[in-house]
Amino acid sequence: MGNFGNYYINLSQMKSFIGTYECKIDDKGRLKVPSSLIKQMENFDDKAFVVKRSVFQPCLEVYPMNAWDQLMGKINKLNRFIKKNADFIRMFTAGVKTVELDNAGRLQISKDLVTFANLQKDTVITSAGELFEIWDKEAYEKVISTNEADFASLAEDVMGAFDEE
Repeated sequence: MGNFGNYYINLSQMKSFIGTYECKIDDKGRLKVPSSLIKQMENFDDKAFVVKRSVFQPCLEVYPMNAWDQLMGKINKLNRFIKKNADFIRMFTAGVKTVELDNAGRLQISKDLVTFANLQKDTVITSAGELFEIWDKEAYEKVISTNEADFASLAEDVMGAFDEE
């Protein structure tokens, strides 16, 4: 197990999505998922996935149902009689939807979530560990275009203290 901040990670049990894909979304919010990502989705033993607004970026996060249930298990332990906890839960779960792949390999993204992430025709799906993100292509390109020195500093801050046990 690795210790990553206050989180313990059992590396042998983690499943992760891998890859970055350029995709299209139509006017009705149907996102065509690449076949290689569909195959990865099948590895999670979940037919349903949860789509939500990202906390830190103008994108969407897609969780396999099991991962979502584990996350909500932690969130449900928060004392809702503390206002900031109740506010956080409300904001964190705002707009959450369950989705399944249709027969054409598409995910139906609701209008409110399309609007939140400003998804245009050209989108990017990128892996983010046990979940994947859906971005408007232009916004994604802007976010990852950080210069090398900034990324090196970020990598050192985030991963520099990470040690495997």
